[in-house]
Amino acid sequence: MKAKDRFEQRYVSGDLPWNVGRPDFNLTEIVESGFVKKCKTLEIGCGTGDNSIWLAKKEFEVTACDVSMTAIQKAREKASSVEGNCNFHIIDFMKESIPDLPFEFVFDRGCLHSFDKRRKQKIFSKKVAFHLINGGLWLSLIGNPDSGPRTPGPPQHSAKKIISVVEPFFEILSLKSSHFDSDQPVPARAWVCLMRKRVRITG
Repeated sequence: MKAKDRFEQRYVSGDLPWNVGRPDFNLTEIVESGFVKKCKTLEIGCGTGDNSIWLAKKEFEVTACDVSMTAIQKAREKASSVEGNCNFHIIDFMKESIPDLPFEFVFDRGCLHSFDKRRKQKIFSKKVAFHLINGGLWLSLIGNPDSGPRTPGPPQHSAKKIISVVEPFFEILSLKSSHFDSDQPVPARAWVCLMRKRVRITG
């Protein structure tokens, strides 16, 4: 089954352990610290839109995308009742470009880690860079293997692998161990990787 169909099936069935109904605290902490200021923003794999809507409320100009039609429908329904500039698109980021590029900030919560092949992760990283201005920022939340295998649970990748697929395109500003925002008693561990696009891209 293709990833697009798999995610659509999950959103239709409601089997969404990652969907906690609020913005992820890893994102809100960085924004509220003042390091990432309101700007033109892209969220990749936005799901039902909680992170994007929160950013829009903070006066970010947000474009958000997901492969799931059901997820985007739910996101649009949520966004219709709040103020803020937030546009949702049904788009496969690996195959299509996003309207209104370039962006100043990109956020993804679990997209980079969904690819198990280094080659595809590197393509994803390069596409993120393509959508950003020079010096633009990318915040990625990635499954962290420090707590051991989890079933079910997010895909897990080592810090070494993450560095190898992003460094040709990005300067890593910070890579810290945290956990995904979750209602589970023991949340899945996460890498919180904050990066800046290189002016000269190699690789």
